[in-house]
Amino acid sequence: MQYSDRIKNLTGNAIREIFKVISKPGVISFAGGLPATACLPVDKFKEYSQQLLQENGAAMLQYGATEGYYPFRECMAGFVSRCGIENVSTDNVLIISGGQQGLDLTFKAFINKDDIILVEDPTYLAVLHIAKTYQADVRGVRSDADGIDLNDLEQKIIELKPKIFYIVPNFSNPTGRTLPVQKRQAVAKLGEKYGVLILEDDPYRELRYSGSHLPSIKSFDESGHVLYVTSFSKTISPGMRVGAAVGAAEVVRKLTIGKQAVDVQTVTLMQAVAQRFITSGELDRHIAASVPVYESKKQAMTQAIARYMPESYSFSDPEGGLFIWGETPGKDCKQLFATAVEQGVAYVWGSEFYADGSGADRLRLNFSNATHEQIDEGIKRLAKVLA
Repeated sequence: MQYSDRIKNLTGNAIREIFKVISKPGVISFAGGLPATACLPVDKFKEYSQQLLQENGAAMLQYGATEGYYPFRECMAGFVSRCGIENVSTDNVLIISGGQQGLDLTFKAFINKDDIILVEDPTYLAVLHIAKTYQADVRGVRSDADGIDLNDLEQKIIELKPKIFYIVPNFSNPTGRTLPVQKRQAVAKLGEKYGVLILEDDPYRELRYSGSHLPSIKSFDESGHVLYVTSFSKTISPGMRVGAAVGAAEVVRKLTIGKQAVDVQTVTLMQAVAQRFITSGELDRHIAASVPVYESKKQAMTQAIARYMPESYSFSDPEGGLFIWGETPGKDCKQLFATAVEQGVAYVWGSEFYADGSGADRLRLNFSNATHEQIDEGIKRLAKVLA
C-alpha cells in the first residue's frame, strides 16, 4: 500500500494504544480522562431525548446545517458569557463534534506542511498527534507552576513566527495548572501584537473544586486573534461528541468549510439534548452534583500519594480538572509502564506530552473514573513499581 506522507510514519495516540494493553482483568487504570460513570446523566439524557423526538419528530433525525442546529448556536452564543465572552452572535459560533474536532479543523484551516505551532510544555498529547497529521513543526514553550513563561513565548513568536499558539488555561491537561488572569490578558495581547492565532482549549473550566472561576483568554480578545473551543464531554457526556468553537466570523467560516468535508454536521439530536440541559438549568445542577464526586477522588489520590510515594517525587494538587501530574527523578516512566501493567496499574508516561519527546521522568494520573478503593490500591502498586 502506498500511504500518504502525512500518515505513513504517524504513530497512534498513546492513550488509545494503552487501552489495548490494560484491558486484562485486575488492572487499575489512571491512564484515560474518562468522566466518572456515576456522573453520566443517563436518566436525564433519556428523558430529554424522548421529549425532543416527541416534540420535533423526524426533524431531529434529518440533515442539518454544518454550522449547527440554529437554536443551539443561539444558546451557545449566550452560554459563553459565563467565561467573560460577550457580544457573540451566531456568526461567531460553530458547533463541533467534540472539542478535539475544533482543534483538527483549526489546523486544517491554518497549517501548511512545516508551519510552526507553539504549545505549552507539557501539553495535551492529542494536539501533538493532530499537528503531526498536518505535518506541522511543533515547538514547546516553557511553563512552570504559574503557567506559561510569557518571555519565552514572546521570544519564540519573534524567532519562529508561528501561526498558532495552543493552550489549555484551566486545569491544564496534563499538569492541572491554571493560568493566572494577568497572563491570560498578556497572551491575548501577544496574539494581537504579532498576528498569531491563540487556540484556547477549555473543556475543564466547570470542574473547579476550589478558588474562583477566571475569565477566558478570549474575553480579553479585541482583534479576533483568539479562537475559543469548549465541549460538553466532561460535563455531560463524552459520547455525545458535542462542543463549540467561538471566534471571529471569518475564522468560523473557514472552519465550517473544513467541517463540511468531514462529517457534514454534528448530530442534531445531540445538539438539542445539550441545549435542553442548558436551558432547563439541569447542566448547572448536574455540575454542582458532580464536582464533589471528583473532588473527593482527587483528595483520595493526593492522600494516597502522600501515604505511599517517596518524598523525592513531586505531584500536583490542582484546583480542578481530572489530572495529577507527577515528577519522578531518575525514573523512565515509559520503560516502567510494562512492569506497571504487570503489577496491575496503568498511567500515561510524560514524554507523550512534550513537543520534543522529553519528560521521561514524568507521568500523568487520572482519578475521575476509579473508586476510592482502586485509587488507594493503584497508588500503592505504582509506588512499588517506581521503587
